[in-house]
Amino acid sequence: MNDTERNGLRTWIEVDRKAIRHNFGVFKSLIPKRTKLMAVVKSNAYGHSLIDFSKEMERFGADSLGVDSMMEALALRREGVTLPILVLGYTMPELFSEAAKNDISLTVSTFDTLRAIEKAKLSQSLRIHIKVDTGMHRQGFLAKDMPKIFGVLNAKRSTLNASVEGLFTHFANAKNPAFPKDTSDQLNEFKKWILAFKRTGHTPIVHAAATAGTILFPESHFDMVRVGIGLYGLWPAPEVREAFKDRITLRPALVWKSFITETKKLPVGSRIGYDLTEELRQDSAVGIVPIGYWHGYPRALSSIGHVIVRGKECKVLGRVSMDMLTVDVSKVVNPKLGDEVVIMGGDDSLPISAAGLARSLDESWYEIVTRLNPLIKRIYI
Repeated sequence: MNDTERNGLRTWIEVDRKAIRHNFGVFKSLIPKRTKLMAVVKSNAYGHSLIDFSKEMERFGADSLGVDSMMEALALRREGVTLPILVLGYTMPELFSEAAKNDISLTVSTFDTLRAIEKAKLSQSLRIHIKVDTGMHRQGFLAKDMPKIFGVLNAKRSTLNASVEGLFTHFANAKNPAFPKDTSDQLNEFKKWILAFKRTGHTPIVHAAATAGTILFPESHFDMVRVGIGLYGLWPAPEVREAFKDRITLRPALVWKSFITETKKLPVGSRIGYDLTEELRQDSAVGIVPIGYWHGYPRALSSIGHVIVRGKECKVLGRVSMDMLTVDVSKVVNPKLGDEVVIMGGDDSLPISAAGLARSLDESWYEIVTRLNPLIKRIYI
């Protein structure tokens, strides 16, 4: 990207449409034709741009979208996205009428929420997905709640003004194929709920599998799967990648870029950055990159991170600042203002990939991509 194409941008994120289409195709191939695919686009589409990514999913044929909040759901509706949307997180009662008016389905996981829906006396019927806790012990009704919930749903259909569109659960430990028992136990518990709903005359859309479940547990596909991290080309866990890398290929879609804004040559012994934490062991050329931890580059990568400049791996020197990095560009021939810098991206095996950065920090690549500042321009290519 040259100065004209940058159009004033000091940093930007490129998202590869072909990679997204490929990943979408991979997950469609893993599920039966009758099984729907919900694209999970919460948290700014895992850092890939909520609006842009959702429109790609609509174009590629996703059946619905999963978001965290009504704020995300309403943003999609304002941008003309017409796919069914399910809010997976908690929704405040004052937003129930907005959900009904905008054809947005809500998760219900407590009796408090059911009572709030009844109290709201909605003029339009609200579509709800009942979430049940089968072992993760986060959101959801417990098994002991089963008799009471059917009492509420069946006795108050006329006053509740809500229709049960879906029934779902979430797996706590589906990412390790070597230990399937926890997921099998959750599936068995969930099947009790499915049977109970059918016996009481409800026929909801049944869903349980996220990305890992979709890959590892075909028996969990039911009526719909909820695929998040995999659509962006990232594996849900290293164990899943090791087990399935010869059977399916995921292509990371995101590349984060910037450029060198200043260069200088410093003598051996020069100390770099805040608190002067790193001392040069030899005469070096350094470059300044106009991004920092405010943009989402982890401060924990101070003195250990790397970026790519003209194909050369360049070490981060000293502390990561709020808005700047200092990098060693000694390997680059005649480094100069405007040289493009790749901050993050590429195959999982690369040190600057989201997975590579996560490995350096012993943390999750989910965190790496979702903490990318939403104000950074995403460019779909």
